Amino acid sequence: MSGLKKMGISLLLAALAAAVPLGQAAKPFTIEQVLAPGYPYELVAASGADRIAWIAYEAGQRNVFTAAPPDFAPVRLSANLTDDGVDLTSLRISADGSVVVYIRGHAPNRDGWIANPTSDPRGGERAVWAARTSGGDPWKVVELTGTAELSPDGKWVAFAQEGQIYAVPVARPRPNTPAAAAPPEPFFKAFGQNSGPVWSPDGQRLAFVSQRSDHSFIGVYTVADQRLLYLAPSVDRDSSPTWSPDGKRIAYVRRPGATFTQIMAAAAAGATGRGAPGGGRGAGGFGRGGQEAGPADGLRRAAFAGGYTNSFWVADVTTGEAREFWHNAPGDEDFANAGNIEWAGDRVVFRLDRNNWEHYYAVAVDGSTPEPVDLTPGEGFAETGELSADGKYLYSGVNIGDIDRRHVLKSPVAGGAPAAVTSGTMIETYPVPLASGTKVALLSAGPAQPQSVAIVDASGGTPRTIFPDLAAFPAADHVVPEPVELTASDGLRFHNQVFVPKDLKPGEKRPALLFIHGGPSRQMLLGYHYRFFYHMAYAMNQYFTRQGYVTMSVNYRSGIGYGTAFRRAENTGARGNAEYLDILAAGQYLAGRPDVDPKRVGVWGLSYGGVLTAQALARNSDIFAAGVDMAGIHLWGNTVDPESVSYQSSSIAAIDKWTSPVLLLHGDDDRNVAFSQTVGLVQLLRAKGIHHELIVYPDDVHDSLLHYRWLKAFGATDDFFRRVLK
Repeated sequence: MSGLKKMGISLLLAALAAAVPLGQAAKPFTIEQVLAPGYPYELVAASGADRIAWIAYEAGQRNVFTAAPPDFAPVRLSANLTDDGVDLTSLRISADGSVVVYIRGHAPNRDGWIANPTSDPRGGERAVWAARTSGGDPWKVVELTGTAELSPDGKWVAFAQEGQIYAVPVARPRPNTPAAAAPPEPFFKAFGQNSGPVWSPDGQRLAFVSQRSDHSFIGVYTVADQRLLYLAPSVDRDSSPTWSPDGKRIAYVRRPGATFTQIMAAAAAGATGRGAPGGGRGAGGFGRGGQEAGPADGLRRAAFAGGYTNSFWVADVTTGEAREFWHNAPGDEDFANAGNIEWAGDRVVFRLDRNNWEHYYAVAVDGSTPEPVDLTPGEGFAETGELSADGKYLYSGVNIGDIDRRHVLKSPVAGGAPAAVTSGTMIETYPVPLASGTKVALLSAGPAQPQSVAIVDASGGTPRTIFPDLAAFPAADHVVPEPVELTASDGLRFHNQVFVPKDLKPGEKRPALLFIHGGPSRQMLLGYHYRFFYHMAYAMNQYFTRQGYVTMSVNYRSGIGYGTAFRRAENTGARGNAEYLDILAAGQYLAGRPDVDPKRVGVWGLSYGGVLTAQALARNSDIFAAGVDMAGIHLWGNTVDPESVSYQSSSIAAIDKWTSPVLLLHGDDDRNVAFSQTVGLVQLLRAKGIHHELIVYPDDVHDSLLHYRWLKAFGATDDFFRRVLK
């Protein structure tokens, strides 16, 4: 039956479909119920006291929580009790655990516009807020555009704005005194584009990166005598400053400066000489999976005397004198990318992609380890990591030995065999060791357990969940997904998860849904996900399974978790879209299952998942009977030349084959995918007479900031698939 005929089903039958779950007599749980538990994120621990804090998203209400021994009872510190679409991020906690700061408000887009998904006539705001963990109302500290770093003593926040470094006191303002807007004067004035402020352990000095277009310096500002010092200034590019535990030295990364060819190219492009923003510690930061980008291709061609292209230096912060303590071997392009170092005891630790896996490595500051030591060896990758307060151990979230899950590993920084802290069928990640070294807080999830805050002994054991309250959660109605490995037509093997309804009867054929994750550098797991949208997507996979669909989640090539070769697969995206071979193989697998009706297979996804959903409908409406495309890209590149590879890699290149109906959803303040991608696709669908339905969210971003819109989006997705796959 064609997509248009399916859309002609009578209102009566549609109503019946909405009233009676597919293949089930019992009333299933609702979307609201499965998305109700609080979703914790940005878990942090104080370095000098046993206290943790985290942010939780509870049906659109975003608040900061804290907990401490002995019972680790969660205490809410803020009172944002409406679904107002105001983001909470960048949580920091003082060394003694007495103060937390966080940012309320989404990051600005390239035009400087703060997201305002409720279309508030006053506009959006982005500001640092603070709260005491002992209780009391939070207070606004300062407005800003980027992120802020809390001093260890909890007295100051520092941030970069418009190329300068600012610092403001955290102390609660006097009654009837408004919080400061961005301060009119920088903390200190320095030439260049300055960013990435890092406080010394005693909070008396501030290190930063000063970009000067063709070179960069590490600067150190001393608060007491208002002294500004640059560490061993050179013609090279210095970045990623990290303090020694005693605050007397700084280690940093040094790479060669620009060549004449690069300088002339920059001049031709109109460079100002002040340099571009950045050069700090990377967006993700150490311990959060972020890694400083490796040098550009041009920079790789520049080298120091001796042929190496990357080095680590250590400097005295009172004299500025420095020495090199490590460099990569000439021609070693893996270690050429080493960056985002963090001081740990007498070593620095960093995360690096090498030998097909991203692992953590350590190098001694005294220069005694010319070859970095792998702290997380094995087949699998280390995704997140955090150092113990004394710097002796690295706790990391890895999939080593359990490819479709995450577990916590404890590695001696000085070298030696790592030990498993967690194992089994749960998913544990984002570990943060407590200051005493006896416990580790982490985020824990499972096939029927949403992401939760949990505590485990540092020596290992079973984590104890402390947040959220899951008493009313429909865990018993969940199914355990089955791992399935498939082979694409070009021979590449890839992993998937299949959810089979509990009430499926022998010989029965059900409709099926294929979920495609975004990124593409993501990986769906055998349980609830640690990232927000994929956490909801896993919940929806469970919901659709309970509604009677055979449901599948596909981990296509270019995703993480399966090695560098898989993540960097050839001819993906605009270069040939080879990853669609995996989507096609997954669709064919679903259609060929004995428990699936091959004429009732749907597909859905957001972002890159929307990209591949549109391609599935355009190229294979014979397999995919309907789709829901959330904020997808439909034209790669900037050409509609039918002979170009990028155009042929796009869904619109096959628009003439597209017959299946589609539901499109997009926010028009999307900062990841241009809204014009949906604008252009709709014009083509109209011209071709292809049935489409559309939901547009004014002033909202890539993945909506409002919970009620997610309920509407998933409800519309549910309703759409009922009507067309019934």
